[in-house]
Amino acid sequence: MSNIANETVKKTKRTAAKPTARRTVSKAKTATGHKAAPHKLKLLITVVPRRKTEYFMDLIQAFDVNMQFCCTANGTASSDIMALMGLEDSEKRVIFSVVREDMAPRVLLALEEKFATIKNAKGIAMTVPLSGMIGVAIYQFLSNNRKGGKQHEI
Repeated sequence: MSNIANETVKKTKRTAAKPTARRTVSKAKTATGHKAAPHKLKLLITVVPRRKTEYFMDLIQAFDVNMQFCCTANGTASSDIMALMGLEDSEKRVIFSVVREDMAPRVLLALEEKFATIKNAKGIAMTVPLSGMIGVAIYQFLSNNRKGGKQHEI
C-alpha cells in the first residue's frame, strides 16, 4: 500500500510542478520579436492667441493627432500689466488635443520653437497623462493606430 501512496504523491508533485498556462493579450511584435505594449495617451493643453488658433491646430495635427477641441478663453491680467509685458489682447483659445505619449515631447518642442519665433504667437503648452480608455476602437482612433484589429471609419 505504501508503493501506491508514494506513486500518487510523485504524480501530484509532477503535475503541481508544471506551470499553468496563462492567457495573454495579443499585442504587436517588435522587430526583435518581443511583444510591444500599446502607446499611452496624453492630453495636450495649449493656450494660444485667438488669431493664431488655426495655425497651431494645423501644427499639432501634423503629429498624428486625430482629435482636437478648441474653446474660447480670456486672460486675467489687467491693462497695466498687459502694457508692461507688451501683450496686445487678452482673447485666447485653449486647444485640447489627444496625443500619443511617444509623440508628446516632439509636439512640445515644436510648439516651444513656434512660440519663440512667430510674432504675436506667445503661448503655453502642457500635457496631462490619461490613465484609462474605454474601448479598443476609441483607443485606435485617438492613437492613430489603424494597423491593429479591424478598420473602423469614424
